[in-house]
This record gives sequence, structure tokens and C-alpha cells, in this order.
Amino acid sequence: MNNAKTTSFHPAHRVASLLAVSALALGLAACNKTEEPTVGQRLDSAVEKTEQAAADARAKAEAAMQSAETKMEKGAASAEATAKQAADTAKGAIDDATITAQVNAGLAKDPDLSAVKINVDTVNGKVTLNGPAPSTVARDRAETIAKAVSGVTSVNNQLVVNAS
Repeated sequence: MNNAKTTSFHPAHRVASLLAVSALALGLAACNKTEEPTVGQRLDSAVEKTEQAAADARAKAEAAMQSAETKMEKGAASAEATAKQAADTAKGAIDDATITAQVNAGLAKDPDLSAVKINVDTVNGKVTLNGPAPSTVARDRAETIAKAVSGVTSVNNQLVVNAS
């Protein structure tokens, strides 16, 4: 009878052992599987990705703004330099015209020099005198009159003395 109990106990024990081993194997296999993220985990991940994308976009926008600001500053500096150069050029032209007018007025006051016959040309403060002069003394006096005008840097006296 002892044998009968052992024989009948063994298959039941064997089935129970087999079920226990199977359950253990399934349990271990389930541990190796990755769990699906929960709704909360998926939401946290989406929020993190959105925050990173926003930070990247903000950095790009700041870099673009800095670049645009630099370009605007360079453009403004260039425009300022161009305007200053144009103003200096205009001032130079006005100064040259003023010098020419003052030299002509000085020549017209001299009884021996003909302001109508003498051509006065001024470029950057340099005066050139062309035309006839009645004498060497009158020729030299025309140069002296031109040199006396404010703003004149040099005089190129090309007046020709007429032989009488």
C-alpha cells in the first residue's frame, strides 16, 4: 500500500512540480519583456520633447536676432559713413565754389587784372589761374590775391604775360 500511495502521489506531485516550474518560467519570461509605458509616462515624455524643441527654437531665434542686429548695425555704420562722405564732398564743392568766387572778386578789384579774361578753377582748395596778364607784376599780384583767400592750399599760376 505504501507503493500505491507513492505511485499515485508521484504523478500529482509531478504535475504540481511541472505547473510550478511553468509558472516560474512564465514569470521570468515576463520580467524580461519591456512594459508598455503608462499614459502618464507617455505624457511626461511628450512634454520633455516639447520643452527641448522649444529650447532649440528659442536658441535658433536668438541667434537669428543677433545676426540680424549685427547686420543692421553694420548697415547703419555704412550708411553713416556714406552720408558723412557725401556731406564732406558737398562741403568741399561748396568750399571750392566759395574760393573761386572770392578769387574772382579779388581779381575784379584790381585795376590791371581782368576777372573776365582770367579763368579761376578750384579743386580741393588748389587754385589754377589761366588767361592773360598785362605784366609780370600783375601776374604775381593775381597769385598773391588767390593765396590770400581763406581755404586756398596752393596756387598754380598759368597766367601768360602779353607782350605789348
